[in-house]
Parts: sequence; structure tokens; C-alpha cells
Amino acid sequence: MGTKVNTAAAGTANWVDERTSIGAFVRYFARKLFPDHWSFMLGEIALYSFIVLLLTGVFLTAFFVPSMDFVHYDGPLETMQGVEMSRAFESTLYTSFEVPGGMLLRQMHHWSALLFTAAIVTHMARVFFTGAFRKPREINWLVGFTLMILSLAAGFTGYSLPDDVLSGNGLRIIDGVIKSVPIIGTYISFWLFGGEFPGEVIIPRMFTAHILLVPALILGLIAVHLFLVFLHKHTQYPGGGRTHRNVVGLPLFPVYTAKAGGFFFVVFGIIALVSAIFTINPVWNYGPYDPSPVSAGTQPDWYILFVDGALRLMPGWLFDVFPMEWEILGYTLSWNVLIPAVIIPGIFFTFLALYPWIEAWATGDRGEKHVLDRPRNVPVRTGIGVAMIVFYLILVIEGSNDIVANLFHLSLNDITLFVRVALFLGPIVAFIVTRRVCLGLQRKDRELVLHGHETGRIVRYEHGEYVEVHEPLTDQELWLRVSYDNIAPLEIEPEFNDRGVRRKGHRWSRMRQRVSSFYFEKRITPVTREEYEAAQHDHH
Repeated sequence: MGTKVNTAAAGTANWVDERTSIGAFVRYFARKLFPDHWSFMLGEIALYSFIVLLLTGVFLTAFFVPSMDFVHYDGPLETMQGVEMSRAFESTLYTSFEVPGGMLLRQMHHWSALLFTAAIVTHMARVFFTGAFRKPREINWLVGFTLMILSLAAGFTGYSLPDDVLSGNGLRIIDGVIKSVPIIGTYISFWLFGGEFPGEVIIPRMFTAHILLVPALILGLIAVHLFLVFLHKHTQYPGGGRTHRNVVGLPLFPVYTAKAGGFFFVVFGIIALVSAIFTINPVWNYGPYDPSPVSAGTQPDWYILFVDGALRLMPGWLFDVFPMEWEILGYTLSWNVLIPAVIIPGIFFTFLALYPWIEAWATGDRGEKHVLDRPRNVPVRTGIGVAMIVFYLILVIEGSNDIVANLFHLSLNDITLFVRVALFLGPIVAFIVTRRVCLGLQRKDRELVLHGHETGRIVRYEHGEYVEVHEPLTDQELWLRVSYDNIAPLEIEPEFNDRGVRRKGHRWSRMRQRVSSFYFEKRITPVTREEYEAAQHDHH
């Protein structure tokens, strides 16, 4: 039986290869080497959770009705009997309580959406801290960044579809944010909602974006991302024998295909288990959308919570002197909405998207990089990353300030005042502390290379001297601690040349020098061969 199956498979493969010449293509990809590290699985988690999203989304689409027409509920849920609601909300209840497996599939869809965004954000953090965005991967960084933004769009459009109180209030906030944009904001809002909020078309339009537009863009960008990974070859962590010219790892087939297949079912099983145990977004507890009830203790999903926190943080008056809402030529300029919900996220995400070029401009390094950095060896970049995380977390805390106040019996106003100060000081302190920790770890590495590991054994020589015995590092440990770039601050020519004429572009060069000094002025140089040999001679 096995021989017949193998013969049939070989014959089919040969038939396809004769007509498509795909054999060489398959052999090339099957021999493609991939390094092995647990952090590389973060991207796989994002991919597999998106597959779960597609599978569960197809099921949910069969029962969801994207309509804002009003009906009166007449189903098995007693608490909703006779309540007026939209067809969208009614179909959500129908899927949850009357379709076999509907509740589980709906919860799997929501949990996998949260995991998808979380995996992308964590994956991008790994790429940022290890420098995997450097040449030639700047385009792939932008692809990943766009995927992250699209995951937010997919999550928000899906979150808003049930037309319940929570999602309706979220849409109301988005409507206010759009209207805060000068001149064009009201026109965009009117077009989006088909008139005044909430209108009668927003649910069908978001449904189209959620099941067609956004998934298609995500699928296309995932394909581009994987193509670029194959094209540039996978990055690898520093270690013995690993350089920018090679890849140390295992072939795609059969090793990684088998591991990837098994890992998909692990991710699928964990999502199913969590969905079966933990309830998420029980819209029947909130009721259909009504602008009048807005309960405390309600927050959007975590990935958009920082915007809610920024809105809560912004005062109506600055220092109780300057109003944050201006009237200019008949237009209302709402700084208290525009700054926290548009300008701050815009600056944050723009800096994140352009960071590979900012660092390359500061370093002046134009070479290809395939070996990753240890975060401790790039203290400024690591400090910037930690500062951005702290900035985000502070806004998340403010987005849950009512829950924090109730849980710890604190004043809501005191929390807001504290967070306003922490939003400016927290990232600065986080950057300084992180950079000092990284420099300390580098000094420790340097000490280990020169003196080895402490063994705790004390030896007394014949002449009475006591010394501690140190164990030399292995070749792998040495390679890990000395093989990183020693980049010095950029040096520029004087402002004036020999003839006393100001050099063209000197101000721009001076600014670049200051940025370079900020990155590399405080650094620990790696141990040189001469220093290592001298240290070994002293020990012997």
C-alpha cells in the first residue's frame, strides 16, 4: 500500500513539474536555512492567529446581519425580551445563543484578534530591540508596521459590528476625534456615517471593510513580508561562526515545516481553550446601542486603550488659564481632542515607522546587517524602546483610571494629575535607567572576557599570596561578548575651511553629529585581541 501511494505521489509531482518547472523552485525553498530561536516564533503566532481569525470569521459571516434596521427581540434570552435593537445586535445574540457552537466560535474570533495584534506588537518589539530592521530590511519594517496598523483597524471594525452600548460609545468617540480635525473633519464624519452620527450605514460599511478590504490588505502584506524574509535570508542571533555573510540553522523542509505544522495546532488549541473558559465581550450584558447609558469601568480593547487614556488625560484648560478649544474664523479648533487623539499618536507612529532611517542617519552605517544586536550593546536604542513602552503603559493606566481608583480606593483626580506628570517624566527616567543598565551589563561582559567566570575557589601560593581561581570563557561565550560593532561618534570638518568660507551644509552636519554623539558618546568598547591576550598572559 505504501509503495503504491509513494508511486502515485511521485508520478503526480513529476506530472506537475513537467508542465510548470516548479521542481527547482521547490528544491530551492526546501533547502532554505532558518536559524532557531524561540523569539522567531512570535511572527508565527501572529500568522497562525490570523488563520484562526479567517476560519472563525467565515463561520460568523454566515449568521451576522450587517443592518441597522430596528427590530424587537424575540429569542431565548429572557433579559432581552421585547427590547428594541438593530438587526446587527439581534444577529449577534442569535449566533451566540441559538447557533450550535456559535458562542465558542465568536469568542475564538475575538481572542484570536487580540492575540494577533499582541503577537505583531511583540514581534515588532523584538525586531526593534535586536536591530533586525537595518539594511536591507527597512522595507520589511514598514510592511510589519503597516500590518500592525491594519490589525488595529481590523480589531476596531470587528469590535464595533455588534452595535452594542460599548462599541457604540467607541464609535461616538471616533466621530468626535474625526470632527476635531480642522476644516475637513466634519465632512469626513458626514461621509463616513452617511449623515449625522450614528446614521444608518456605518455598520454595513464597517462590515465590508472588516471582511473584505482589511483582510485582503493583510493577506497581501503577509505575502510580501514572507517573500522579503526569503529574499534577504533570516536574521540570526550572534554566536560562534555566525556572520553577516552566512546563516547557521536548519533547512525549511522537513524540519521547520513539521515544527510549524505542530505549532499551529498548539496555537489553535490554546485559543480554543481560552475561549471555552473565559468570556469576552458579553454584549447581552450591555444591551443595544443607546447614547444615554454610559457606565463606568468600560474600556476598549487593549490595543486602542492608549488613545482613550490620552483623551482622559487632556485638560479642558491649560494651567486653568488657556482654553483648549478655540474659535477661529467660524471653525472650532478642539485642541483637547486633536492633540491626544491625532497629534500624539501621529508623532508616535511616524517616529516608529521612520526609525530605521533615523538610526542609519545617526550611525552612518550603510552595510548589510544579518546578525542581530544584543540589546545591551545598543543602550540608546534599547532605552528609546523602553521609553516608548513606558509612555504607552502610562496612557493605558489612565485609560483605566476609574477602575484603578475604585480598586485601590484612590481619588480619580489625583490619579489623573499624577499621570500627567508621569507621562513626561516616566519615559525620560526609563530611558536613563535602561541605558545605565545596558552599560553596566556591557562592563560586566568586558570583565568576564578579560578575567573569566568566578569559581569561588581561593588558592594560596607558597609565598603567601591568596588569589581567586577564574574559569576561562568558552569560545562561544567569547564570540558572543566581543563580536559587536564599535561605532564612534561622527566627526565633522570645521565650520569654516582654510579660506575662511563657511562650509555648505555645516548646520545639517552639526545636527547629525549631535544625534550621533547622543547615540555613541557613552559606550563600552569591545575587548580587543591585544587586551585579551595581555589578560591571559597576566593570569598565567
